[in-house]
Amino acid sequence: MTLEKERPAEASVAAQIKERALQLGFSKVGIARAESLTEEYSRLQQWLARGLNGEMKWMERDPAQRTDPRLFFRTACGPGSPSGQPAWGGGCGRAKSESLTGKISRYAWGDDYHEIVAGKLRELLSWINEQWPDTEGKVCVDIQPVMDKAWAARAGLGWIGKHTNLITPEFGSWIFIGELLLNLDLEPDETEIADQCGSCTLCIDACPTGAIVEPYVLEANLCISHATIESRATEMRADVAEHLEGWLYGCDICQDVCPWNQMTSVTTESRFQPRAGNVNASLSEIQQLTPETYAKRFRGSAMKRAKLSGLQRNARALVNAASADFSSAQSEKSRKGARQ
Repeated sequence: MTLEKERPAEASVAAQIKERALQLGFSKVGIARAESLTEEYSRLQQWLARGLNGEMKWMERDPAQRTDPRLFFRTACGPGSPSGQPAWGGGCGRAKSESLTGKISRYAWGDDYHEIVAGKLRELLSWINEQWPDTEGKVCVDIQPVMDKAWAARAGLGWIGKHTNLITPEFGSWIFIGELLLNLDLEPDETEIADQCGSCTLCIDACPTGAIVEPYVLEANLCISHATIESRATEMRADVAEHLEGWLYGCDICQDVCPWNQMTSVTTESRFQPRAGNVNASLSEIQQLTPETYAKRFRGSAMKRAKLSGLQRNARALVNAASADFSSAQSEKSRKGARQ
């Protein structure tokens, strides 16, 4: 008589999908049930009513759809699957230069994260279709009307910090988020990570323009990232231009001071590593770009978002600020000399 060895139970569909996502290079994966984000919808409406979205008028279009993926992807009867991939989090200092340079936000140092994360999600969806042929899915990476951070929090990846960015225990806020909306009935991750910002206000205190007007609330019109990326104004508003602190594209100040970002891991995704000239950019180079050289210089880069006119406007603002600082220093030197 032989005893047949009991076979281990097959992993759930959700577990198999998570495992495959990790194999494809995602660093953290969670599942949330596709439903209306009721509380988030209310907060979004209040934020928009206060006019805090700056020039991002597209956020005013159909907020109900933005907070309910079933209205955007009508076959999503099951949960979405937000997935995280850390951005370049360290290992590269900002080089000193004799010429004027402008700082670039870390997320744009390497290749365009939209293309990288979306590519991985498409690979995951293709694999899911092979395993479960009737599956329908929609890839979302920061372009579609989906509240990325809210869904990531719902899926247990992290919490939204006082600087309004998603913070994960493992990677801080140096992450990229993507979602895969599926019509599969998957078991969601019910446990959300509690807010761990505590009494810390470092991000609020460090913002040179006061853009974080209260914990968890951002005034886009005062945000350096908004001014240097999203704004299409010919000239930068003075109350922001006077406090750029060297930022040409984006701003990382509130994240740089966050305690959760001090001991984070560096991504293993080589395409996120800094391109030449994408940590500190020469302002003279930016000012001399033509449409042709701009297209070549920023091909496959998230910095295309600002457009050539925006980058050159930002460079002008930094040059003007440097000139004003120099004139002020010279005047102070003259005053000191006169008193001696």
